[in-house]
Amino acid sequence: MQKFHVVIIGGGATGAALAHDLSLRGLRVTVVERGEVTSGTTGRHHGLLHSGARYAVKDQESAKECIQENMILRKIAPGSFELNNGLFVAITDEDMAYRPAFLEGLETCGIPYKEITPQEALRREPNLNPAVKAAVEVPDGTMDAMRLPLRFFATAQRNGAVIKTYTEVEELLMQGKTVTGVRVRDHVTEKTYEIGADIVVNAAGAWSGKIAAMAGVHVPLQPSPGVLVAVYGRWNNMVLNRMHRSGDGDIIVPQRTLSVIGTSSWVVEDPDRLEMKKEHIRLMYEYGAALVPAIKGAKMRAAWAAARPLIGSGGAQTGRELSRTFKCFDHAERDGVEGFVTIAGGKATTARGMAEVTADVVARKLGIDAPCRTREVVLLPHTAYYRRRW
Repeated sequence: MQKFHVVIIGGGATGAALAHDLSLRGLRVTVVERGEVTSGTTGRHHGLLHSGARYAVKDQESAKECIQENMILRKIAPGSFELNNGLFVAITDEDMAYRPAFLEGLETCGIPYKEITPQEALRREPNLNPAVKAAVEVPDGTMDAMRLPLRFFATAQRNGAVIKTYTEVEELLMQGKTVTGVRVRDHVTEKTYEIGADIVVNAAGAWSGKIAAMAGVHVPLQPSPGVLVAVYGRWNNMVLNRMHRSGDGDIIVPQRTLSVIGTSSWVVEDPDRLEMKKEHIRLMYEYGAALVPAIKGAKMRAAWAAARPLIGSGGAQTGRELSRTFKCFDHAERDGVEGFVTIAGGKATTARGMAEVTADVVARKLGIDAPCRTREVVLLPHTAYYRRRW
């Protein structure tokens, strides 16, 4: 019997996790990505395995999603994370005023935590600002931005998925109000061709709005870039966070022998046009030094910007006022366009959960009774994506 065919647009973390999920459910899957896999936002985040603690006060839906997926990823992708935990630290009286709401939020969201003394925090992190007034340990971790998606892709390939890189969608094929496939351009050969599909899933991240417009539908997405700065030296071993409302430069993520300071936030219309704001680089140094004073004199390795794909309509000023949760849109129900689904928003940490919700929608639309298995299936190593030998 001919398998149903799903085309996934976008080779980032969400597209990778969705390819894995749908392949396990027995569907034929093709992923198209205009560049190399993870070349969009996925390959540019700071590499945090989120505990959800950052969102525990003002964005509890996202916080609960993060802690749930954090625990699942530890089981299905062993070896992909540095499970070094994180510290939320209060430096000022204003930070201390935030502490009761923060602890209450952790309790509400089910995020494990442990309060430690300032002396213990300084013993563990000697470069931490000695003015620290309070510290809370949470199950944050670090990860390589590429390796987890490659594990999803490798496992999907083993189960028959086809990943087409440097293959850009130029048009959605439509018969009346039904999407029937995609017309793509191969940027290696410069040839264009068509790929038919029973369902097309738009998992293009910050570019999802552009893809949705090809079907004449609107996705309420606001691309929100932020600048990250990597400096030479591993100035902290745990992930360090300021214990206050989300703001600029309030986290330092240790990555191998570097430290990544993040991030600023603003909004744009076009995720391909991200202005590198030099003032934001200066602010990363300034705010990073409030956590670790030695950051002030650290040599910069690199600075870059990545566009977060945040759910929300126009009108946002900085992006900080928008939730980090995700939403799956079945455009048949929402817009009267059949054969087309969009998944947008979320975090790298929640990609598997985003894929599960989307795959459930796809399975329902196709009349397939196949449960999600991605909570238990251990992923192949990231190197298997390139070897393609299992």
